[in-house]
Amino acid sequence: MTDAATLARRIAQGRGDEPADVVIRGAKLLDLVGVGLVETDIAICGDTIVGTYGSYQGRRVIDAPGLIAVPGFIDTHLHIESSLVTPLEFERCVLPHGVTTAICDPHEIANVLGAEAFRYFLACAEAMRMDLRVNLSSCVPATHLETAGARLEAADLVPFMNHPKVIGLAEFMNFPGVIHRDPACLAKLEAFSARHIDGHAPLLRGLDLNAYLAAGIRTDHETTTAEEAREKLAKGMAILIREGSVSKDLHQLIPLITRDASPFLAFCTDDRNPLDIGEEGHLDYMIRTAIAHGADILATYRVASHSAARNFGLFDRGFIGPGKRADIVLVDDLAACSVKQVVAGGRLVEEALFADRAAVPSVGHGSVKCRPVTPAAFEVAAREGQTPVIGVVPGRIITERLSMALPSRDGQALPDLAQDAIKVSVIERHGKSEGGVASGFVHGFGMKRGAIASSVGHDSHNLCVVGVDDVAMAAAVNRLIAIGGGFAVAEGEEVVAELALPVAGLMSEEPFETVRHDLEHLRAAAKALGVVLAEPFLQVAFLTLPVIPHLKITDKGLVDVDAFALV
Repeated sequence: MTDAATLARRIAQGRGDEPADVVIRGAKLLDLVGVGLVETDIAICGDTIVGTYGSYQGRRVIDAPGLIAVPGFIDTHLHIESSLVTPLEFERCVLPHGVTTAICDPHEIANVLGAEAFRYFLACAEAMRMDLRVNLSSCVPATHLETAGARLEAADLVPFMNHPKVIGLAEFMNFPGVIHRDPACLAKLEAFSARHIDGHAPLLRGLDLNAYLAAGIRTDHETTTAEEAREKLAKGMAILIREGSVSKDLHQLIPLITRDASPFLAFCTDDRNPLDIGEEGHLDYMIRTAIAHGADILATYRVASHSAARNFGLFDRGFIGPGKRADIVLVDDLAACSVKQVVAGGRLVEEALFADRAAVPSVGHGSVKCRPVTPAAFEVAAREGQTPVIGVVPGRIITERLSMALPSRDGQALPDLAQDAIKVSVIERHGKSEGGVASGFVHGFGMKRGAIASSVGHDSHNLCVVGVDDVAMAAAVNRLIAIGGGFAVAEGEEVVAELALPVAGLMSEEPFETVRHDLEHLRAAAKALGVVLAEPFLQVAFLTLPVIPHLKITDKGLVDVDAFALV
């Protein structure tokens, strides 16, 4: 609630009766209604815009001749953990790219730590300069087909519901549970029936989609084709167009970005790491890519700001006008979305902005609780005839279900490099099953030797390793156990590259610049093994996601997601 004195100051500064706290002068404003570019002063009082289309005096003036002012960008669905840095480092990474609001689902860390994850993220949100909003993780664990570190029921979520940084319920991944009226799913949906509920509905169509929407679910970020999107839009579902480090749906969905459809769309990154942010950008990358491939400029900026805000009930932002939150991005070219300066909550984004933030102690140390493994842990019994093989689809988290005749020796199935079939194993790391191991085969990495391992394994975040030989697989896994989680690349018994992620086995405590450098080394080390995937570590992480079609692997075994059962 805004007090009377603050309201009086805003009114006085908006009317020009006293100097504004900040005036942006000389910029042209992008009018999202469709008027075009209009040169005007933008007056700011505290964290609120109080004047446009007028001339103002200011206690501080930001001169912006030749620049264009657009509303701050809103990432409508992401997992900050996938940036591999803490929330306070994440904002240092993305605020300069114009992202002034992010709506996160701490689903990854919640699967490791439970409700402690919410307390940590909400404490970070209160300390941050960008506006971080939280949707409470709805599916911990995501399914009964994997072992997570925690379980969250409706009663665990409700105490956080009225926190000022909480919007509602995050992506409801267990769509079979919704459709078949699972009591635990219904309890969560009932508890949040008056709040926003995010969806997660890959390939869901027809009557099943109707059933899912009838539960009060409003959005979907798992839509991968324009045809699928149009059915969902026609049924009232907002589409969050995604471009992450692995899931890249933007190009398929660009045809949707029109002025007519823009109110029902938003952008999101879901999972994007510092390497891609450094090399390409964040939402600024999505904006310029969409425009370069034919999307209407005005519609694209609406999707990035105003539409995003309205789809999530954030009516105080997404537009540069009096009374709106002072989140403003200054670019020198709309098509290129080349960000020159950013104002977040009325404050100019510069390194000094982050200096006086309250410290938030990290959590989740010691979360990798399994014992060291031996090479024998990764043996796979040979099958008669064809063996099911997970087929990686580059740029997608959807996998294929393949079948291959694999060589064997002494009753054990072996990798076949000629068919690009290598081993994949998952090791339960939460101390729930004494380090249970499940193994299978995967196609699509191109690996010729060695192994790569990750403690990031959506969604329960057990250890996952892919490799050509069992010795290297054991070396990579045991290194992750020793450093408390992260990524590792091994050749034989030697670990040749690593990145420690001690915060719940998901996030580094280092600056994002350091993490980006270490990722470059890891990527080069993986490439030296013959790996052909652009993002091999994130691709490993999504092999274990048993709510995305078609064949996955968890600590309990191979999962046929279409049948929602173990193979």
